[in-house]
Amino acid sequence: MPRYELITKTGFAAQAWRRVDSYAFAATDAVAPLVVQELAKACISLPIAFIQQNDAFVPHAVQGLEPGRNLFVVNGKWVAPYTPAVYRGYPFALAQGEDDQLHLCIDMDSGLVGAGEGFDQPFFDDAGEAAQPVTDALNFLQQIHRNRAVTQRGGAALAAEDLFQPWPLTVQGPEGERRVDGLFRIDEARLNSLDPEALARVQKAGGLPVAYCQLLSMGNIQTLGLIARKLEEVKNRMPEMSDQIDVDGILQRHKANDNLDSVETDNDRNLVNVVTDEGDFDLSSFVNSKSSD
Repeated sequence: MPRYELITKTGFAAQAWRRVDSYAFAATDAVAPLVVQELAKACISLPIAFIQQNDAFVPHAVQGLEPGRNLFVVNGKWVAPYTPAVYRGYPFALAQGEDDQLHLCIDMDSGLVGAGEGFDQPFFDDAGEAAQPVTDALNFLQQIHRNRAVTQRGGAALAAEDLFQPWPLTVQGPEGERRVDGLFRIDEARLNSLDPEALARVQKAGGLPVAYCQLLSMGNIQTLGLIARKLEEVKNRMPEMSDQIDVDGILQRHKANDNLDSVETDNDRNLVNVVTDEGDFDLSSFVNSKSSD
């Protein structure tokens, strides 16, 4: 668990930080929250679903098919084309103080805060003011915070028109099938049948981009199955190379081989195959050889 501490001059004047060089901190996140501002980019490569939190439906990137595993983090590297904003602000975060103001904090257990060699980013400049990278981090997180309210308005408008339905994913693995529950999607048929007044209400609240981005993203759920299959193949066939797998290469090969003339059925978006399909192409082409010392 992160251990966030408020950044103050007295506590951090003599310390520094360094930028994230590994996404290992996100390796156990099966889902990650998204805001409407990033949905257009996220939907191109990440599967998006809604998770119900109290009375709200919040868009999330679906990153794994089981608790505690993020398939988009391989050996500390983020392997999808888009990285959710929630990770790009790390190790910083916002906390609301007693004055209702948002204050910048940092994860003290991130390994990115210290005073020795390698910590090259000071928190404060020579004049005692926040250094520019720290100010940039604060502005970025404040932007996400503001956009979260916009996302909530759009989600509330979609919920008011009863446009959410369960997304019952089935994962087909070596030991049979299992369900992934707790995810919701847009009811496309109901969205298309909305009367003009209801559609106008959703549009005015900013719900249409949220709905369409989620629908467009659903085919990306197969990417999770692809990564799981290839990682398992390497583990079984070349275990000594399991820490050198080039997932980027696998994804590019998969994209190049996509049949653009095929028509995806709705069932394809509900069933994810993680059973290894050995032999469909030469895995050795997608292993990075270690350079000799």
